[in-house]
Amino acid sequence: MDLELARTGDDSAFTRLVEPLRRELHAHCYRMLGSVHDADDALQEALLRAWRGLPGFEGRASLRSWLYTVATRTCLDAVERRGRRALPMDLGPSSDHVVTGDAPRTDVAWLGPYPTGPDTRAEQREAVELAFVAALQHLPGNQRAALVLFEVLGFSAAEIASMMNTSAASVNSALQRARRIMPAREPVPDAARVRALASDYAGALERGDADALVALLTEDVTWSMPPMPHWYHGIDAVMSFARRYPLASCGSWRHRIVSANGLPAVASYLSREAAFESWSINVLTPRDGRIAEVTSFVAREHFAAFGLPDEVD
Repeated sequence: MDLELARTGDDSAFTRLVEPLRRELHAHCYRMLGSVHDADDALQEALLRAWRGLPGFEGRASLRSWLYTVATRTCLDAVERRGRRALPMDLGPSSDHVVTGDAPRTDVAWLGPYPTGPDTRAEQREAVELAFVAALQHLPGNQRAALVLFEVLGFSAAEIASMMNTSAASVNSALQRARRIMPAREPVPDAARVRALASDYAGALERGDADALVALLTEDVTWSMPPMPHWYHGIDAVMSFARRYPLASCGSWRHRIVSANGLPAVASYLSREAAFESWSINVLTPRDGRIAEVTSFVAREHFAAFGLPDEVD
């Protein structure tokens, strides 16, 4: 009934049709584009295209498949216009000394964090895991789309070929090339254990406790802070940075535990005088019970997507 009403121009019926799929379509756009902002724009454009094209929807595939077709093509157009998003590791080697006055790079399109809920299923959490989405950005658009549609969403090569106006052989070839450079996806660790790591990380920064922070990190830990271009690798380099800046000279910290890219993460608020203002979303990548990567996305703009205020007491 809603489909027929939507075909006649009933926008309420169209909203009812797409609302159950909106969240998963948004996550699909994020995987393709690496940015919540870009995913917002792409989903809005895709739904507008779907609304305009609905009279031509013949129902030979499911509505879900058709909407994924529209969203994928919209994302491929965006990839062609904007290119890929990066992390500091994509720009060059790690810094062997603490960089003073590290300035944001505004000429780089940076990868961003993605808010996820505690009720997100494990396989959905894996599919927005930061390392996976970052690796996707290194693939050409067609390989990126084929891999996500096949391995994350479960569409067949024939279905993907129809979505992308190509042949099944071309899809299979794109999948083979993509798999050669994509890392294996690690199983999602226990959320309660990672939440404890996130809480301990936040506490160490708030207390300025270097020993507590060291105990949380792996020997080969990395710390990056997009849009700052420099990054640090190894416990000695990371702690030299941490002792000079977040543990000492930045100011006082307050934190909120959130869920980002499928795992508990830390939203940091910084105060140099009175109010604590939004500073960074810190995505923590765990390994064997410790933190192997800290990716601090430094920008107030990230906080709204997580439903967080700009300031806290």
